[in-house]
Amino acid sequence: MKSLKKRRRIQVILVAFLALFLATGLIGYAFRDGINYFKSPSQVLAEPPSEREIFRIGGLVEAGSLVRGESETVRFSVTDTNASVPVEYTGILPDLFEEGQGMVGTGTYVGGVFKASEILAKHDEEYMPKEVIDALKEQGVYEDPNS
Repeated sequence: MKSLKKRRRIQVILVAFLALFLATGLIGYAFRDGINYFKSPSQVLAEPPSEREIFRIGGLVEAGSLVRGESETVRFSVTDTNASVPVEYTGILPDLFEEGQGMVGTGTYVGGVFKASEILAKHDEEYMPKEVIDALKEQGVYEDPNS
């Protein structure tokens, strides 16, 4: 009688581990396209990502680089003051988007140009995305506006 109970317990434990393993695999599979890694322009140029990898790039919109085309396509460069990456975006830019201000873009790096599918800009006069601040601090060029 005890061996039957013991065998049942082992079966239940094995089924629970199998279910846990399967659930973890399904969650990972579901998130594979939803996780976008942040990279600074220096990181993109040092180790260019594959053309299929979707990631976020952030920094400052380089002064004098903003070129608006006849259509909705806009070209500019994003910089972390050490490196610049050309960006191409088709769509309507946020109202607060301008040269010299912080931005974060989501997209792919194809042929030396970041093809953005989404552009986010600062929220107010002092806002800058945390990832951009961290990247600028690593470069030693970030100045805190509150000090």
